[in-house]
Amino acid sequence: MQGILSLDQGTTSTRAIVFNKKGEILCSAQKEHKQIYPHSGFVEHDAEEIFINTLYVLESALKEAEKLSIEVLSLGITNQRETIVCFRKSTGKPLYNALVWQDVRTSTFCQKLHKTHGIEIQNKTGLPVNPYFSASKLKWLLENVKEVQTALDEDDLLCGTMECYLLYRLSNLQAHKSDITNACRTQLYNIHKRTWDNDLLELYNIPAHILPTVTSNSEDFGMVDINTLPPLPIQGMIGDQQAALFGQACFHEGNIKSTYGTGCFAMLNTGHKPKRSEQGLLTTIGYQLGDNVYYALEGSIFIAGAVIQWLRDRLQLIETALETEALARSSEDKDDVYFVPAFTGLGAPYWESNAKASITGMTLSTTKADIVRAALEGVCFETNDLVKALETDSNTKLNTLKVDGGMVANSFMLERMADILNINIERPSMIETTALGAAYMAGLKFGFYKNLKDIETNWQLDQNFTPSMDIHTQTKKKVGWQKAIQKHCI
Repeated sequence: MQGILSLDQGTTSTRAIVFNKKGEILCSAQKEHKQIYPHSGFVEHDAEEIFINTLYVLESALKEAEKLSIEVLSLGITNQRETIVCFRKSTGKPLYNALVWQDVRTSTFCQKLHKTHGIEIQNKTGLPVNPYFSASKLKWLLENVKEVQTALDEDDLLCGTMECYLLYRLSNLQAHKSDITNACRTQLYNIHKRTWDNDLLELYNIPAHILPTVTSNSEDFGMVDINTLPPLPIQGMIGDQQAALFGQACFHEGNIKSTYGTGCFAMLNTGHKPKRSEQGLLTTIGYQLGDNVYYALEGSIFIAGAVIQWLRDRLQLIETALETEALARSSEDKDDVYFVPAFTGLGAPYWESNAKASITGMTLSTTKADIVRAALEGVCFETNDLVKALETDSNTKLNTLKVDGGMVANSFMLERMADILNINIERPSMIETTALGAAYMAGLKFGFYKNLKDIETNWQLDQNFTPSMDIHTQTKKKVGWQKAIQKHCI
């Protein structure tokens, strides 16, 4: 039996999964990493810890594959986007913690830059000026970390998003490359010219020579050159949300998916031309195969599954995420409790980086079941805001939303989502579509798959969730949500 190995480096953990040709999981390994919060609004990861975890999960998955007599042909990498690492060219060692996409330490700078250059930057990158993206984080590292400044002076500095950093380490310092879906999220990449933009580099004061070469998503990126690992070709690299779009077989204009992990990300394939959003969404690159580039509109919710993690770890209302479905179903749903999960600000379509989370409408009769239900509903309401914005920008009425990610195992959430969005919600049999998308990219380059039709036939429906809430209740809930969310918008 043959398979493709996928490395999924996420916000909370790193996983390695071996898929067969049908897109089914043969074996896997996973390891969590620390979340570092030095100050309010600061979110960091130890990039060296992530690399060590990467080696562990790759070794574990490959050992299991060997036991099962699986021949692993190629490696694909997918990753948390925007998170940025500065590292030494000579060793690959990180010079400071990675600044995570959730980090908002550069909010003040971004607010000022938005006033002076916001339109210019969005026209070139498709992105609003926001601390979410890599550029302001990289600027902060260059200006505030002595080790980074020293490495720059010594001509020993490189930088990159997480896939770039891991490729550099896995290839034994041979390949300093990024793929187009990650490059376009830095806010330094011109999505029309498809190159690093010199004007933006000058604006952020970032030297071009520390940036990686940008390629398509299905390429010969390099070879694994680690003593404890076989010399696998690395042939796929793609940002996590674009990987999910690809893994969901959203290959045609108008196809849409929404992924629920730490955050929630809805993405609509808009075809071969970028579509400018008038609704606070992101114009981004969906994927590139050869010379064919597909663009997308994206809405990003910063907190989705992370709200359940917060209920578990901070409030200790639950012991495991699995409890939330039964708790939500036990809620009498009579109180107008609303949970706005703006722990790291609000993403699209609001873009309020200084917003804070809130729970409103509680009374003495409110229970933990009500709070859990409100947390799950909050994710559904934010998804509705994204989908309505996507419909307006694309001038399309959507009838179906494909969902994926670990959080969609919660059927209560998907039932409520169908009610609130008033459309069908489709959960596929394989919900690990992010890792699958990276495997598909590597498999295409290797020749494991001949074409996209080979991949499309793999997609299978697990369950379809249809709307069942009466229009009066639906309207009442949406009005209540708008009142709750508007308190966070200036």
